[in-house]
Amino acid sequence: MDDKKPSRPNSTSSKYSTERVAVETYDEFVEPIEVVASRTSHANQAGLSKQITGVSLGTTYTQEPHFEVDFDDDDPGNPKNWPVWRICLSIFIITFSTLTVVLYSTSYTAGIPGMMKEFHVSQTISVLGLTFYLLGLACGAVVLAPLSEMYGRRPVYLASMAVFTALILPCALAHNMEGIIITRFFGAFAGSVMVSNSPGTIADLVPEEYRALAFSMFAIGPLNAPSFGPLIGGFVYENLGWRWTDWVVLILAGISLIAVCCLPETYAPTLLRKRAAKKRKETGDSRWWSRYDDRKSIGQLLKINLSRPFIMAVTEPICIFWNLYVSVIYSILYLCFVAYPIVFGQLRHWNPGFVGLSYLGIAVGSFLTIALEPLFRRLINSHKPENGRIPPEAMVAVVCIAAVCAPVGEMIFAWTCTPNVHWIAPIIAGVPFGAGNTAVFIYASNYLARSYGIYAASALAGNTVLRSILGGVLPLAGPAMYSKLGPNIAGTLLSALEFALIPIPFVFYKYGGRIRKSSALISQMQADQDKLDGRRKATEAREARRIARERVDDEEQSVVIEPKGEKLEV
Repeated sequence: MDDKKPSRPNSTSSKYSTERVAVETYDEFVEPIEVVASRTSHANQAGLSKQITGVSLGTTYTQEPHFEVDFDDDDPGNPKNWPVWRICLSIFIITFSTLTVVLYSTSYTAGIPGMMKEFHVSQTISVLGLTFYLLGLACGAVVLAPLSEMYGRRPVYLASMAVFTALILPCALAHNMEGIIITRFFGAFAGSVMVSNSPGTIADLVPEEYRALAFSMFAIGPLNAPSFGPLIGGFVYENLGWRWTDWVVLILAGISLIAVCCLPETYAPTLLRKRAAKKRKETGDSRWWSRYDDRKSIGQLLKINLSRPFIMAVTEPICIFWNLYVSVIYSILYLCFVAYPIVFGQLRHWNPGFVGLSYLGIAVGSFLTIALEPLFRRLINSHKPENGRIPPEAMVAVVCIAAVCAPVGEMIFAWTCTPNVHWIAPIIAGVPFGAGNTAVFIYASNYLARSYGIYAASALAGNTVLRSILGGVLPLAGPAMYSKLGPNIAGTLLSALEFALIPIPFVFYKYGGRIRKSSALISQMQADQDKLDGRRKATEAREARRIARERVDDEEQSVVIEPKGEKLEV
């Protein structure tokens, strides 16, 4: 389609079919939600007109359809039609890069004793480096995510990863704690591009039927990175010093930056905009267009991104309760990265490298959740469809299981972490704890995404910001809490807090459908969807009539002449 005028559309072709369109989300580890929308071929990550991204969806009816630039079924320019090896390589690149960014958040904790000794600061002050890193991830995700809608994935990845890599150097060479804390914030701000945009890139590359598998493979990296960080950082700090925890991540970030340079553009709206501009330039015909030519300014996008998530977070019951629940689970997980060094380092007198090994239980639990994805998928699909689709509450069925596993693991850890109990017991306790946390993050995010459809990005952005803030602040209380209350009582309180929140997923599993119907925003979304479906049907009817008329015209132009008994068709 690049060099020739597009052929006349056929009413049965994919060009005018209704497809499930993947709407991009800005959360780390969520499968992009799907909504049925009228469009003119390739499923991609563009949103509806009211979506947070600001990119409109659907054919622009005032334009001439013959001059619309779009992907053909087997178009090699469509990222979904790339060779399998190229798709796998691209997914590996973003998985490794995301792992590097997330790993840097917790590898820092292994070097805290060295920083305390060199800079003569308290443990609470040292933990601020972790706190501000998580705050940087939260702020950066909200700001950087819409930039890919304006300029494409590739330039945003390149610029942000270059800044992230460069800002690791000042941390490794820092002469005071203030410099480390501030630099880590801005480094995380830039690195958040991998956390927020990677799910969208996977949706760019992988067709719907294989997307769940792709996301499970991708999740292995970022979901286990928090556990790998202290493990790697512990041995590095023990043998090379705390500054080498930064140097090692700098090496990994350099490799990631080089790899990202090899990552082509995958965002379909950007590719189609460039293709349409190229056609206009080559032919001199301004009628060539793509449905993504009309873009909102970055100011408009940021205004929507910065306002709607917070409005939904305080007005939507689903967002209010699920933001609270996920934030508490997330913050207790990050508190473990302060508690484990106290329990295994100070109480059991393990060296930093072996303290890092104590996180293996959490890592095994996370792997277990990912490995059980086919079983969870079967559980989800066993629910009765709602309007032809599995209801969002089916996702909550998995969260209900996870909601019990996480506090049980925390409670076992609380009463086995002291030196009078064998060391293997608290490590084993990390298995249900890690499995529960991972399942909550994946399936709670999917529940929010499927509940809010085109507003999923806003719901998930608010969830990400709140959980990152609480996940960064709560670890500050860890040293004092474990010191004054002791590991048994401190762990019991955290477990009791998680137990107290168990009713939230169970209530939404049973009554979530009613709650969704009572939401004004979801009702408005459904009304907009009905209008969109009406437009789609009207467009398809007009196209069918046009094709019928053209066939009649073609038949009328065919004249049969029979001279001397011979048939001659003109």
